[in-house]
Amino acid sequence: MQVVVIGAGVVGAAVTLGLAERGADVTVLEAGRPGAGTSGTSFAWVNSANKEPKHYHALNHAGVRAHHEFAGDRSPWFFPTGNLEWAVTEQHRASLAARLDRLTARGYPAQRLTAEQARELEPDLMVTGEDVDFAFFPEEGHVLPLVLLGRLLGDARDRGARVRVGSAVVEIERTATGAVIGTADGARYAADVVVSCTGRWTGAVAGLAGVDVPMVDATRAGSAAVGLLAATEPVAVRLSRVLTGPQLNVRPDGGGRLLLQGLDLDARADPAVPLTPGGVEGKELLGRLAQVLRSTADAEIATVRLGQRALPGDGLTVAGFTDGDAWFYVVATHSGITLAPLLRRLVAGEVFGEESGLLTEFRPGRFGDGPQPAVAPARQPGEQ
Repeated sequence: MQVVVIGAGVVGAAVTLGLAERGADVTVLEAGRPGAGTSGTSFAWVNSANKEPKHYHALNHAGVRAHHEFAGDRSPWFFPTGNLEWAVTEQHRASLAARLDRLTARGYPAQRLTAEQARELEPDLMVTGEDVDFAFFPEEGHVLPLVLLGRLLGDARDRGARVRVGSAVVEIERTATGAVIGTADGARYAADVVVSCTGRWTGAVAGLAGVDVPMVDATRAGSAAVGLLAATEPVAVRLSRVLTGPQLNVRPDGGGRLLLQGLDLDARADPAVPLTPGGVEGKELLGRLAQVLRSTADAEIATVRLGQRALPGDGLTVAGFTDGDAWFYVVATHSGITLAPLLRRLVAGEVFGEESGLLTEFRPGRFGDGPQPAVAPARQPGEQ
């Protein structure tokens, strides 16, 4: 079977590896360079603790487990040290308590912690007080996305997959046996099956195949698909895992660097406005960091990044063939980092005719010809 995968981000690379493992003849077409899209600007948190509805939680929980399986006992890209969350407002504390009960009933590892237990996990944590609730999700973790991407693409190449960079797809022509894909450099590739893993460009690429997949606009200021991340210079602080709180999410980013996210600041994000390390967003995040972790008062911002998320119109993953002829398969998800190792297996299986129950609720056909889905709202502090 000849398969063309469009997009060499983490999801595209994972799908490519899964297909190559099944014996497919795979060519990957990447418009820029691998990881230059959403994969390189992700907080890269592997999680399912706050993913709803239930079938979306189940999919992401399977994704968390797939990371553990793919990484094995040790890997240079996956750090399964858990997520420590805290809540201070009445609303957040109530929603966290309800979530812990719900997750426990579903069999998802989740623990209530005392402040003392939280500080045992993270000795430099400064969050204290009787009005603070803590929860720990031990199966979760974070990845270094470009290191994971290198492993996925390298393993796929070892199995014969070809990666063509600088190959922007400009044409998808349906044929009697599949499709021919044309790229901007004039090359043409024949395929039995085409798999689109193009992130925020999914709508445009699917349109070339005559398919409508609604995506939230990632070019508009204040869009739910746009967000900010800041990375610090190396700082001498003890931090081993993802921390998520009402004003700051922070995780280790390798080499002593920290990755910072303030969800309420995303409303300020504008793709048309350049970001600088000395800007107001970075200063705001540094001020919050100093209130969360000891020994960070002298931290400095190295980079501030604009993240443009791959967010389907209803906020949920899209995965499946677009018609009964099974020639054009679309994957689009805001949970790409969490789901990538799982999609490696599930998507490859579906291309080879093995339908996955985990993906049943996420077919592109759910959008149909009716009203467009409501645009997913911007996330608020305490929501992930």
